[in-house]
Formats: sequence, C-alpha cells, structure tokens
Amino acid sequence: MNDGVRGGPNPIDKHVGARIRERRKELQMSQEKLAEQLGLTFQQIQKYERGANRVSASKLFEISKALKASVSFFYDHLVLPGEAPATGVSEDVTPEFRHDFIMTPEGMELAKAFPRIGSRKMRRQVLDLVKALAEESENELA
Repeated sequence: MNDGVRGGPNPIDKHVGARIRERRKELQMSQEKLAEQLGLTFQQIQKYERGANRVSASKLFEISKALKASVSFFYDHLVLPGEAPATGVSEDVTPEFRHDFIMTPEGMELAKAFPRIGSRKMRRQVLDLVKALAEESENELA
C-alpha cells in the first residue's frame, strides 16, 4: 500500500529523506561519503533523500549512527495530510511543499540559519519580514 498521492513518493518517505539530507548537509558530508560509510552508492542516498526509495528500519538505524542523530530526529516535525500542524506551522502549506522547499539550497540555508538567531523577538521580526515580502510578491503577481 502506497500512501503517496497518485502513486508518488509516500509523504513519510519524503520527510525522512529530507531530514537525512538536512542532517548530512549540517555535517557538511557529501552523499558519496555517507554512501561509503553505509556500503551504498551515492545514487541510493539520492533516492533516499528524494523519498523515491523507502529507508528500511535497519538502514535508518545505520544512517542515524553515521549522521550522529537519533532515529527520532528523522521523524521530527512530521505532519501528514489531514493532521493538525504543529503550532506556528502554516496550515495552508502541505508536507510536499515543505519537503520541496527544504530540498532547495535556499531552504537548507534558511533552515540552518534561522534557529541560530538567539532572540525570540528577532526571530519573530525575521518571520514578519518574510511574510510581508511574500505578501508583496503575491500582490505583484495578481
């Protein structure tokens, strides 16, 4: 049974893959290096990261060791269609959109830099700025 939309990758597989990529990038590790540690090809790592191939439980355990993260890390912030998103997560943004965004270089940079802003007030100001820019951009397109 595939829970993906119209035969596409399963949303959970896409989320886990995005988290693998995020952690690998945080450690500045190449796909080749991770693949070597796991006895895989870098193409298999690419497939995992895109959610095209499902990661088995045993392989996810090996990946967690190689990336120095808990297995639960790869499921953090998982929101499935029909579930209520976590506080502060826009309800009109689908898990697929979030995955596609985090897979971009800008998404990765933003995801890495934003939590490093120590001040809650400053993080709120950055968020307000991004929302204002997005709204202005939408208005220009209309």
